[in-house]
Amino acid sequence: MTEQNGDLAFLPLGGTGEIGMNLNLYRQGETWLAIDCGIGFSGNDTPEAEILVPDPVFIAERRDQLAGLIITHAHEDHIGAVAHLWPLLECPVYVTPFAGAVLRRKLGEARILQDVPIHVIPCGGRFEVGPFDLEFIPVTHSVPEAQAVVLRTPSGVIVHTGDWKLDPTPLVGPPTDIARLKEVGDEGVLALVCDSTNVMSSGPSQSEAEVRRSMTSLIASLKGRVAVTCFASNVARVESIAMAAQAAGRTVVLVGRSLRNLDVAARDCGYLSGVLPFLTEQEVNDLPDDQVVMIITGSQGEPRSALSRISMDVHPSVSLGEGDTVIYSSRMIPGNERAIMAVQDNLSRRGVRVITDKEHFVHVSGHATGDDVSMMYDLVRPRYAVPVHGEWRHLTAHAALAQDKNITPVLLEDGDVLRLAPEKVEVVDTAPSGRLALDGGRLLPMDGGVLAARRKMLFNGIIIASVAIDDEGFVIGEPKVSAPGLLDADDQESVRVCEEFASAIDMIPDELRNDDKAFCDAAKTALRRALGRKLQKRPLVDVHVLRV
Repeated sequence: MTEQNGDLAFLPLGGTGEIGMNLNLYRQGETWLAIDCGIGFSGNDTPEAEILVPDPVFIAERRDQLAGLIITHAHEDHIGAVAHLWPLLECPVYVTPFAGAVLRRKLGEARILQDVPIHVIPCGGRFEVGPFDLEFIPVTHSVPEAQAVVLRTPSGVIVHTGDWKLDPTPLVGPPTDIARLKEVGDEGVLALVCDSTNVMSSGPSQSEAEVRRSMTSLIASLKGRVAVTCFASNVARVESIAMAAQAAGRTVVLVGRSLRNLDVAARDCGYLSGVLPFLTEQEVNDLPDDQVVMIITGSQGEPRSALSRISMDVHPSVSLGEGDTVIYSSRMIPGNERAIMAVQDNLSRRGVRVITDKEHFVHVSGHATGDDVSMMYDLVRPRYAVPVHGEWRHLTAHAALAQDKNITPVLLEDGDVLRLAPEKVEVVDTAPSGRLALDGGRLLPMDGGVLAARRKMLFNGIIIASVAIDDEGFVIGEPKVSAPGLLDADDQESVRVCEEFASAIDMIPDELRNDDKAFCDAAKTALRRALGRKLQKRPLVDVHVLRV
């Protein structure tokens, strides 16, 4: 990649052309600045992985030129990958107080808190990172202290919105600072890099205050145990649920580690001050059913989440059944539909009433509608529009809206290098981009050998044979064959495969018997043939050879 002195470029490595995994880079001359570093959920097309992160190889190779990482807000798709990717970046991190509280807990769990230089910037603060003159502008979102970022450079002013919406009554935190956005627009803005997630929705954004009123009415009308699931980071929603519960004479119980972490971070930063302390899930059974509201993690159907375990009646503390209600105060993230529906189906099977935003007004989006985005363009008046944070259909709808405003849109995908100045604004290069799977404590490439093997095992199974041979390469005793997910051990077909495999390895040529690798390769071929004739499968095949 060519880097010229004084030029300004933008490079998304995650979150453009997809939902989640936000990782954005700006370059001024030879210095890079990162904005956000988040996770994404695996979809139905990638069952071999659960949590994904953007591949940072491009910027990791240039980390000596990386001045810092800015976090716009504390949602997982913007902050959740920091603990996993920071060791590859090793740069200072800039956060607001609430995002800092959330991040410190994550870094502590990853045992790197002492290594990461964290700079806490006040909401609306102005600060410098390398050659970038930066300013936070408070915006409304479904998490406290969301900030748009103004980047003032010698080549022009860029406004990077992060996630935002217009809500005159957000309940937690200030509304979007419209006056300040207009003042920045008066300076002259080169490009607006803007959230596209909800741009296809028409009309003004609905308010969190409306959800609180609706939730209060709904919870007051219910009998039995009431559980509400929502995004753990949505402090305003947690407060709305808690206040609705208190109005109905119910005590609030938190179920799930991420909610407990949120409660600590929020109260440390002065939020939830009007809400009574929450009880823990271990105390839920001390309360009458009609006097409890549980706030539970797992709105996206995550298999290890509290709600998923409750739906299968395997949670150690909480159970739900006939006469109880679960309210989904959240939206489905694309790719999670099947997992969410499975949890809802399990709950219904147990006699639990499931209420979603289709039946009752229990959720509003934290993202800007098309009308909101239109107003943002009226305020900021950029020369160029760069839609980000959305799938291709969101980006193209956003681009059409900008064009209607006589603003030139530029459509990008992850890995596109957009030159913003000097000369013509256009895509001038591509950078390596992709996804890594978070597998326990490891980061694995989605196209690497480990996940390729796992994907093959998921669909075609695995068959393993163990063979003992003597010094001359002849089989001792009977070979053992195991094919979990393909054959039962006492199945007649399993017996046949084992017999055919035993006969085939007796026919391996003598010249291959003294070479362990050659013998093993020949045995694998024999095992594939023995299995494939009947099952017509191509499983992952492995043969263990023990020479005695």
